[in-house]
Amino acid sequence: MKDALPEAGKPYAWVRIVDRVTDLFGTLAKWALLAACVISGGNAIIRYVFGYSSNAWLEIQWYLFAVGVMFGAAQVLRLNEHVRVDLFYGRWPARRQVWLDLFGLVFFLLPIMGLLVYLSWPLLVEMISSGEASSNAGGLVRWPAMLTLPLGFLLLVLQGLAEICKRVLWLQHRYEMDTHYERPVQ
Repeated sequence: MKDALPEAGKPYAWVRIVDRVTDLFGTLAKWALLAACVISGGNAIIRYVFGYSSNAWLEIQWYLFAVGVMFGAAQVLRLNEHVRVDLFYGRWPARRQVWLDLFGLVFFLLPIMGLLVYLSWPLLVEMISSGEASSNAGGLVRWPAMLTLPLGFLLLVLQGLAEICKRVLWLQHRYEMDTHYERPVQ
């Protein structure tokens, strides 16, 4: 069953925008991880074949991995593929699962991600203003990697709000959502 939001102009139409932004950052995360793998392989080949290495190439891999993790997390939440501790969840009816999802989103995800945005923002501002760079020879400035933290946490807050709206609409029978949950193979 395809997810279907209320028509444009309804109060929850903004959820579509959040989903599109999440999809955009998810695509960016996917390409960043591919680029990190290519750079990692290329760096290894150049190091062993030509005896040349650069700290900048090593650090850019870490930066791209940070983009992949931090920008991809909201997409994982949107696709309902996030990690669960499934002791009972898979056996519960859809309505109870949705209520548990709402509880987790409201009381865990939003407060923790909000706190992490609040705590990571001053660190980013400090790194930008100080021009902090890696202590490694040929290393990169650090603020681009640090930018992934508040931005990634903010994306999770926005997607969490969108998921709350979807579940509330589903409970009101105003939104069709695939509630099928398949327990991962252990």
